[in-house]
Amino acid sequence: MPTYQEASVTDATAHVLLAEYFAFRAQTFPAPSGYRTTFPDPEQFVEPRGVFLVVEVDGTAAGCGGIRDLGGGRFEVKHLWLRPQVQGRGLGRQLLGELERRARALGATELVLDTNASLEAAGGLYRSSGFVDVEPYNDNPNATNWYSKSLVE
Repeated sequence: MPTYQEASVTDATAHVLLAEYFAFRAQTFPAPSGYRTTFPDPEQFVEPRGVFLVVEVDGTAAGCGGIRDLGGGRFEVKHLWLRPQVQGRGLGRQLLGELERRARALGATELVLDTNASLEAAGGLYRSSGFVDVEPYNDNPNATNWYSKSLVE
């Protein structure tokens, strides 16, 4: 069973996880222009503006992810990453659910995210978790797909 630790994106463990994620994306990014790495602004992932979580499995850091407030009840999911050795166990779905729960607690009425089509498993996770395709809401050069999920019941 995973546990979730709130962390600053500048904490050592969070920084290592983010660096691993960015290195993976740089190595696997399909566009000739390459992957543009942008470490997150720590202030955007501190309540009430957002939160950043480190996922632990058996006391070992296994992944991370965060949400940040874009305004108007819209929160964005960012940097959802699981180390390769724990992928395929449903931890991504659990982490996404935890981020959704925390977004609701912070007053979110909508979750959005962007991703790249090369991350097929991620796209499948988002669609099967209730996210739908939307028009681009940002100009992220790494993104090819944008998703939204209403949190209004």
